[in-house]
Amino acid sequence: MRMIGRVALFVVVPVLFMGIAAKGERQGFARADVKPAASDVPLKAVAVLHPKSDSKVTGKVVFKEEEGYVTITGEITGLTPGEHAFHVHEFGDCSSPDAMSAGGHFNPDKKPHGGPHAAERHVGDLGNIKADNEGKVVLNIKDEVIKLHGPHSIIGRSLIVHGGVDDLKSQPAGNAGPRVACGVIGIAKP
Repeated sequence: MRMIGRVALFVVVPVLFMGIAAKGERQGFARADVKPAASDVPLKAVAVLHPKSDSKVTGKVVFKEEEGYVTITGEITGLTPGEHAFHVHEFGDCSSPDAMSAGGHFNPDKKPHGGPHAAERHVGDLGNIKADNEGKVVLNIKDEVIKLHGPHSIIGRSLIVHGGVDDLKSQPAGNAGPRVACGVIGIAKP
């Protein structure tokens, strides 16, 4: 009789677990091997820029995923007039006073540094932005390399504005000077 009880236990328990797993899938519990639905992919992100390296630079930058590209809009103030390097950096950490905690440029493909339209560039290489005589930049950029999902996703990384111009060729980062503003890129309400 004990042998029959053990056999029944080995048959009933796995069948019971299979039933629970199937019920969980029917009720919408996620499985690790199932890709998220298109509605789960973020379509909008935001970075609020805070001053770094004793600057007065602030701003808000919005990223919106469109078909085939990401639009980058927003406003940055407190800059010196002229061009300033503008990059996505690898870590979403703006905690150090000089923003070095953000790491280097976001470069998952291990490419050389370049301009935003170069055939080879870091994913985070967004080039230069130009501040007017009041130190203000109004952004309206389209980029085909950064994404809000997948391996080129910038979500959770940081956006950095530099004090100098990116020469678009010096390795590994364009010789752009101090990091004068930093903001973590987070998912925004659509």
